[in-house]
Parts: sequence; structure tokens; C-alpha cells
Amino acid sequence: MRIDVAASLSLSSPAPSTALLQVAVAAPLEEQLTVLSGGQPVEPVEFEVDGARVHRLELHAGDTTITYTGAAESDGAPRAVTAADRATALRPSRYCPSDQLEGFASTEFDRSRPRAELVAAVADWVHRRLVYTAGSSRPVDTAVDTLLTGQGVCRDYAHLTVTLLRSLEIPARLVAVYAPGLDPMDFHAVVEADVDGTWCVVDATRLAPTRSLVRICSGRDAADTAFLTTLGGVARFEGMTVTATAAGTLPAPDDTPFPLP
Repeated sequence: MRIDVAASLSLSSPAPSTALLQVAVAAPLEEQLTVLSGGQPVEPVEFEVDGARVHRLELHAGDTTITYTGAAESDGAPRAVTAADRATALRPSRYCPSDQLEGFASTEFDRSRPRAELVAAVADWVHRRLVYTAGSSRPVDTAVDTLLTGQGVCRDYAHLTVTLLRSLEIPARLVAVYAPGLDPMDFHAVVEADVDGTWCVVDATRLAPTRSLVRICSGRDAADTAFLTTLGGVARFEGMTVTATAAGTLPAPDDTPFPLP
């Protein structure tokens, strides 16, 4: 299935600054990235960080507009879980302190279940435990904060799912995606878990079909997958729009772990 995506971001800055952008799809069929800053075009410099396509932007003082359009296929070869992946995806991280929830996870879930069933059970538990509430979480909230408050947005759902899976010794990571069918439309965060050596995606929010997601990047948690990071200056984020549309009829949301190409 072909997915067409677009993102437009607006910034303003009193002085020149550097920004790191992660909005480009991982494997585009076609794409275009345009940056206009302080009335001048800016040439993005692309580099790779742990499989993520990062664009470095040297912004001028004034207003900046970033426009990205792209297309990708939602099907493709599954991604194998490497030894390095397992080592990284089992460790606690900034927003996913899995070492703090090991006892809790062991009492809530049956570790003896087949891996795919256990991954689906954790995502289902998070779906039932949390209430999706826009604006309810802070940028510094960890999965433990989300568990205690019982509410959050997609990144909070993903952080709690990742944390519980790691607490059960299942490698897991957060994935930033474009999600056709998501309402309201935005960048979306889901989870990939190691299911018998293959990265498979689950979405505890159940707000969009997992089988039509388009990968942007993956990481330990949201600290690795932020769509925009400013360095060496002060830039104020003014707003953005995101779209993702599929050719044909979208599948229904699916709670079965599914390989995301």
C-alpha cells in the first residue's frame, strides 16, 4: 500500500541556531525537504544515527518554515533483531526506567506465555489501564509517572509499554511513525518488540491501523526520536501540521504484533 505523507513546521529565533530534524521516512519512494529561514533557503545536511535519518539545519535569525513531503510503501521485508539491538532494547533508558518496574511486571503478567501473546497482553493492559488525555503529561514524565497518573498521549502509552516489556526481559523500543487514519493527525509513537527474532509493532492507543504505519525512526525512547531538537541557540516552536494518507481502504486497527518494514 502506498502512503503519502507531509509535515510542515514553523519556528522563530532571535539569533542563528542549529536544529536536528527527524521527519523523513526511513525508506522513501520519493521525497522533498525544503527549508526557508530568515528569508533564505537552507540546505539540509543528512546523516545517520543508529538507523535514523537526521537532517542538520543551520537556521538564520527570524522565521523558519520547514516543509517535507514523501511517499512510502507500508509493506516490505521484516526487520531482524540483532544482538546489538537486544542489548540496547533491554536496558533502562531516560523515559523507560524498566529496572523500577520488574517486580510489578512479574506480578501482572505470565512470563511463560508465548512471546507474541505476551507482547499483545502487555499492549492490551496498557490500553485498558490508561486514558488518552491530550495535554495531560509533561515533557519530563517517565513511564512510572504515566503508570501513577493513569493517563497520557501516544508517547506515554509507548513508554509504559516499552518499560513493561523490558521489565519482562523482552527487548522493546519506541518507533516514530506517520499513521494514516490517526485522529487528530500528528506524528505518532508506537512500540516494536522482539517476537522470535523479528521486530513487531504494537500500538496500545489503538488509534490507527498498525498495518499502514510508515516508519520514521526508532530509539530507546522519545529522547532518541524527537522530530525536532534545537542546539546552540534558542528557537521557539510555533506550530506544525502533519498528514498521512493511504491509497485504498485502510485496514482496521489490529492488536496483533505485526512486522513494520
